[in-house]
Amino acid sequence: MLSVLSLLLLFAYSPVVCVFQKLYCTISESCECDFRPNIRDLEWDLYKNVFGQHLAQDIVSEEVTKFLQNKSPDQPLVLSFHGSSGTGKTLVSSMLGDHLYGSAMSSPFVHQFIPTLHFPLAKRLNRYRRELKSWVQGNLTDCARSVFIFDEMEKMPPGLADVLEPFLGPSHVVFRTNYRKAIYVFISTAGEEAINKVALDNRQAGREREEIKLADLEEAIVQEVYNHNTSGFYRSSIVQQKLVTRFVPFLPLSRCHVERCVRSQLCQRGWCGRGDVVEAVGRDMIYAPVPGQYFSTTGCKAVSAKINFFL
Repeated sequence: MLSVLSLLLLFAYSPVVCVFQKLYCTISESCECDFRPNIRDLEWDLYKNVFGQHLAQDIVSEEVTKFLQNKSPDQPLVLSFHGSSGTGKTLVSSMLGDHLYGSAMSSPFVHQFIPTLHFPLAKRLNRYRRELKSWVQGNLTDCARSVFIFDEMEKMPPGLADVLEPFLGPSHVVFRTNYRKAIYVFISTAGEEAINKVALDNRQAGREREEIKLADLEEAIVQEVYNHNTSGFYRSSIVQQKLVTRFVPFLPLSRCHVERCVRSQLCQRGWCGRGDVVEAVGRDMIYAPVPGQYFSTTGCKAVSAKINFFL
């Protein structure tokens, strides 16, 4: 079949060429819709620009590399990011898009969904389910290597995410495409209590942050997102059927991590030498719990505004 499509691509008129090229790209391993993964740069970006997240760095790097090395995966790569605000979840999802397609926000094959924008009314759940299924299936038909990012899952209407179940498992068939090549990223603050507790216990015990392992957190995250009615995965069949490849914890950030964020942003603005601003922003952040004040309550989220204030 591929040889026939190749001949058509060579001899057909240009409008027809586009149609057959799209079809060819969805089922072929040699033509993948502008998909240009650069794993080395992804790993470098993760380790250079994501602070205090050894688990997320290792898991994302390993899972993406392993997935892309498999030319015929059994099912899509499904990553679920969990942790407090400002810990790097959205940043890492953008890095994925950037290093798979060159630009996460401008690529037609990277699709971002935000519940408050795309699914704001819980009473329209059935309509949203139909629309979401149609959007995902349509984009998979256009490009098997599509990337779907679902932000703020804690605001997702309960039950909506389950419409994705057929696309995430090993048995479903999407017409004209190998849907198993897609990547899904779910982003949520759900699970932050379990993550922060482990991080706090570890700190108070005097252990190094890097001693925290995924095994210390994964089951607690799964239980919290499955049993909490604002997680987006509440009683979800996606969790029940173990269709999430990895639940990725993002740890709360301490002052040294916040100051690394400040220094990085200052250098991007051409102010690498402003140690006074680094110190001022780090000191001005709010840390909890009291009296230990170990972790920033907003992570790196408020850093940019505070830099503007102290410059």
